[in-house]
Amino acid sequence: MRIVFILLVISTLFFNCTTPQSEKAAIEAPQWQEVEMVFTAVNTYSNPYTDVDMYADFIGPEGQKLRRPAFWDGGQSWKVRFASPIPKGEWKWQTTASDSSDSGLHGQQGRLKSLAYTGDNLLLRHGLLRMSEGKRNVVHADGTPFIVVGDTPWAMPWRSTYAHTERYAQDREQKGFNTALLMTLQPDRGATGPHSRDTEQGFAVAFSDLPDGHINQINSEYFQYLDSLMGILVAHEIVPVYQPVFHGFGWKGKEVLGRNVAAQEFARYCKYLVARYGARPAMWLVGADGIGREGGVKEGGETVEAWDAYQQPTGIHYNPFDDYVPDWAEEGTYEPHYNKSFQDADWLDFQWAQTGHGAEHLYYKVERMYENKPVKAVANGEPTYEGIRDPGNGSGWWQGEEAWMQLMSGGTMGVVYGAGGIWQWKVSAEEEGWPDWANSKISWRQALDLEGSRYVGFIARALKGMQFTDMEKRIDLSGGKPCLAKAGQFYVSYLNEGGEITLSELTLEMPYRWFNPKTGEFLQEAQVTEATQSFNAPDNEPWVLLVGKRENI
Repeated sequence: MRIVFILLVISTLFFNCTTPQSEKAAIEAPQWQEVEMVFTAVNTYSNPYTDVDMYADFIGPEGQKLRRPAFWDGGQSWKVRFASPIPKGEWKWQTTASDSSDSGLHGQQGRLKSLAYTGDNLLLRHGLLRMSEGKRNVVHADGTPFIVVGDTPWAMPWRSTYAHTERYAQDREQKGFNTALLMTLQPDRGATGPHSRDTEQGFAVAFSDLPDGHINQINSEYFQYLDSLMGILVAHEIVPVYQPVFHGFGWKGKEVLGRNVAAQEFARYCKYLVARYGARPAMWLVGADGIGREGGVKEGGETVEAWDAYQQPTGIHYNPFDDYVPDWAEEGTYEPHYNKSFQDADWLDFQWAQTGHGAEHLYYKVERMYENKPVKAVANGEPTYEGIRDPGNGSGWWQGEEAWMQLMSGGTMGVVYGAGGIWQWKVSAEEEGWPDWANSKISWRQALDLEGSRYVGFIARALKGMQFTDMEKRIDLSGGKPCLAKAGQFYVSYLNEGGEITLSELTLEMPYRWFNPKTGEFLQEAQVTEATQSFNAPDNEPWVLLVGKRENI
């Protein structure tokens, strides 16, 4: 066995398994930083991915127990990845394998010594993600609020290179994005092209049997490459949202596997993703662009719940046909889902609507979802992608207004943006292969500069350091105008045409500031002087009023 520390820079510490346990020193494990443990099987298997189950139990200094699944990584190699949730103390660990005769995998033991994290990556400094107590927001392990400001480079995992992912991540981090929605594999059974990245029509292959309708023959080299791409995102403080197998349109709409995947295979792959990426910042999107009840969604969600020791957020993203069946749909392929499949399931943390790509501001979906019980975090996971089909479609400030109003309407988990050219990761503007409604005459590089992304990213700047966790719709505190609040602590209101707003149940001397959502600039801070107070925007342009203390994070 050997131990590997992975994240921003990879360094390796080799550990000789033949050394008696009493002579082994505890391996240092900085808090929330991924540690990789490598095991070598002594037996051989016809299909290691499907034939062997393995996990490691970690026992902390106060009896804490975390169980992390292992994954096969090619050859005779299995790996366990672990992140210590504590800054001090010793962990003891021991492995269990379904093949107890394999001494390289079964019964291995060791120790890890937790240390305080000393780096400057905010995702690691504040810890992995979890749901808030009130279930409406995501927070870090230490309670620091996390507002989702997401982008949709869906096809990045199988089309992008190291250099291109770095370029993308630099741009999105600078703009304020902190989340990236990703198809972890190319999902279309009928897709054809070179098995290579950064090539027109090309894509890397995760499972060689996917065209045959299965995901059993895994390509470990694909995921080794993906490890580095995901490490780049995390290094830029962008959380990957891992979607196993897409259920809707897919990449090119060529017989997407998610509609017919075997539930057992889907669940196994979910477990694999948790094993491989669950010790670093992550979210899990078990359903995507469907009705939320396709085969495998429930089984996948339950599997993630069972194996994710850190309980990072798990959710569903829907197609836009929540309350009707489209005229063009084949019989039995669509049914209304109302954006609330498995609403009462313990494994489900969030629900993401889709409003389609017709440049309509449709806020009623998140309004309805906000009222659903039990409470799940809500967002519009797919508004009109900027420039899709036509350069003017959903372009520019349309994206800013859409994001702020989706937030105000009940999408309190955060906002999601998309752009033509980026979602399918087009290598060139001329690359073909998509129907007109899904295409854009622009490459992913060009799409990075689309104007609308700036406005969406400004939401992260506006809310940074604010204590908005579990904010609620409180138009009763704002005279009926858009307002999210925690009475007496935090208020945010987006006024599309400026004007006056009166807030009540304020705390005296609370700080407040006006924020310009088009420039990303704040006006000078002032203090509340009355429990019920009126505020006047600087002009009749869009403005955001923020009331409450802002912490350094």
